[in-house]
Amino acid sequence: MKSEVKFSTLGCRLNSYETEAMRYLADTAGINEAVVINTCAVTQQAVSKSRQEIRRLRRENPNSTLIVTGCAAQIDSNSFSKMGEVDFVLGNSEKMHPEIWSNLSSGLSAESDRVQVDDIMSVSETASHLIDGFGTRSRAYVQIQNGCDHRCTFCTIPFGRGNSRSVPAGVVVEQIKRLVQKGYNEIVLTGVDLTSWGADLPMQPKLGNLVLRILRLIPDLNRLRISSIDSIEVDEELLDAIATESRLMPHFHLSLQHGDDLILKRMKRRHLREDAILFCEKVRKLRPEVTFGADIIAGFPTETDKHFESSIKLVEDCGLTWLHIFPYSKRDGTPAARMPQIDGKTIKSRAKLLRSLGRKVRTKHLTEQIGRKHKVLMESSVLGRTEQFAEVLFASPKKEGSIVDAIISDASSSQLLVY
Repeated sequence: MKSEVKFSTLGCRLNSYETEAMRYLADTAGINEAVVINTCAVTQQAVSKSRQEIRRLRRENPNSTLIVTGCAAQIDSNSFSKMGEVDFVLGNSEKMHPEIWSNLSSGLSAESDRVQVDDIMSVSETASHLIDGFGTRSRAYVQIQNGCDHRCTFCTIPFGRGNSRSVPAGVVVEQIKRLVQKGYNEIVLTGVDLTSWGADLPMQPKLGNLVLRILRLIPDLNRLRISSIDSIEVDEELLDAIATESRLMPHFHLSLQHGDDLILKRMKRRHLREDAILFCEKVRKLRPEVTFGADIIAGFPTETDKHFESSIKLVEDCGLTWLHIFPYSKRDGTPAARMPQIDGKTIKSRAKLLRSLGRKVRTKHLTEQIGRKHKVLMESSVLGRTEQFAEVLFASPKKEGSIVDAIISDASSSQLLVY
């Protein structure tokens, strides 16, 4: 019998990937009348949003079993278990175990069974769960890594995800082959800290080695995309792949976080401002059509107007196109929480300025594409993405999942238009 489980996913692409894996596990176990909330803990606001989502879904599903999992549940399982709306709390490792879902389908009711969250730091392996994608015929995500060995002063994610673990290359290749055979034209490699992939495997291969292996062994794969990278960890083989492999998409999202060296040091980042600029210059020489996205935090503790101005200038110096702006969110227990804080009004103002700049550089890039020819992967009948990840709206429908040649007719502030 088909399971009847509703899923709500907050946060990153890895969470989205794991939700699809849980959907398969719940279906296999025969779970019925359940709601699963896959929470996020990247900011305090994300945790608050997770709680709001739990309350909303309980109101809408009063008779369903409500299961909470994800990073927020992993980090603070006790507080989530005390919410009256919650029936079960699962850790980030536990949510991937088939036996856990089988047990849930048996209707466990003992208080000791309600919270199943172990020490995430003791987890030493990551399985690549075979899924069919995300309910679309265009793009599938493949988890190659989980966890993080770094300890940035603002971040709690290592405590939700554990230390870095890599999926072996052979397993990754086999899963991608399977997805390509099912008709997917684009595969996105996803994880928490992708450029750390391989450090825990025999011979310690680098991410570039995996990328080249995928492209060599799967000639029918049309597009390979990397979800996010730490520029200071990019290896020579990955640079070689960027330069020589047209099937590796020329769009890279960088974990930059700030544009000032002193703030980067206080964040405990491993790169300097100049490292980010030089990386973008190097990659642009290898692939002139490349676009860059970046995470930038506004209002980090001790950030002065001068420090903030360095982040503003970094957008131009790196030639960034897609900005993901985070207003700094104090997380109790992190080193940054003990630093002198910036007032909330200033944080909001600086985030607003960065978002405004983000719209400006995005609009500039989109306008420059008018009259140019692009290969567009159709995400629906009328919406697709260029290789540089710009969204394209078509006036006439196309086949979902197909890659079409299109000459850009016009552009709005957020989309390319094809008439």
